Amino acid sequence: EMQDLVSKMMSYYEYLLHRTDHRLLSYPLMQTPFLMTSILLGYVFFSLYAGPRLMANRKPYQLKEAMIIYNFSMVALNAFLVHEFLMSGWGTTFTWRCDLCDYSSSPQALRMVRVAWWFYFSKFIELLDTLFFVLRKKHSQITFLHVFHHSFMPFTWWWGMTIAPAGGMGSFHAMVNACVHVIMYTYYGLSAAGPRFQKYLWWKKYMTAIQLIQFVLISLHISQYYFMEKCDYQVPMFIHLIWMYGTFFFILFSNFWIQAYVKGKRLPSANGEKLKQNGFTNGVTNGITKVNVTVVPNNKPLENGNGTTPHRVNGHFQLGKVKEI
Repeated sequence: EMQDLVSKMMSYYEYLLHRTDHRLLSYPLMQTPFLMTSILLGYVFFSLYAGPRLMANRKPYQLKEAMIIYNFSMVALNAFLVHEFLMSGWGTTFTWRCDLCDYSSSPQALRMVRVAWWFYFSKFIELLDTLFFVLRKKHSQITFLHVFHHSFMPFTWWWGMTIAPAGGMGSFHAMVNACVHVIMYTYYGLSAAGPRFQKYLWWKKYMTAIQLIQFVLISLHISQYYFMEKCDYQVPMFIHLIWMYGTFFFILFSNFWIQAYVKGKRLPSANGEKLKQNGFTNGVTNGITKVNVTVVPNNKPLENGNGTTPHRVNGHFQLGKVKEI
């Protein structure tokens, strides 16, 4: 029975190779799914286990310059992807309705193959997002949503490009995703640049809203297939998968929005800057002891503000108990 199972798996693998878009075979990571799968499994293992254990007894790395370069490089890469998707059909010959895959070797078809591969490859570059989180010990950022999104996308895109030729209505979500990433990595780049740019980042919470709009657009566009009298898209299975993908991630990101901004478990970092501008500050240091004091614009401590108030004893600040009100 085991031999029969292995034989069937190999037969199916040979069938997939036969279905492979041969225009992609010369591109890296496209000859076999095993290398791609190994990289992604290693990524998941490092993100959830090896990375946090490696950093357990180490101080977080300061990677400001590297993050600025990385984020703005990703802005440039995704802007290039948007331009190429537009020039490969979406801004030229596509109808934005039932657009079929182009199997030919025309310049436009080959341009779509190239940008589809670059989009696929960009997903491996984006794995560095998690590496930065690990090295900076931002483990709270490595959520199920984060790891699943980063590993699921490149895995599915390999099969998408292999079984269905690159392009057609199945590539719309990639163009929209690249547009969103131009905005997202611009935010990350400015955030990494330091506190002086915090005042320009008041729109952090809207990043999740932009993500939600992305999945609505993807689902609406692909849903057209179900209402057309006739659409001969070559691999209907991917129409169904893209619709499920858009809906599933809309649910995940909606849950994130609710937890973060409705229930208030994750406030925008720009909020901290706003508090400072309103006269609130934390971490008053007297040279010997650092205490948390809430200060209002008239420079008087709020005695009932946080349940503690500083008292000067022998020249040093000490926290005294204050009756809770």
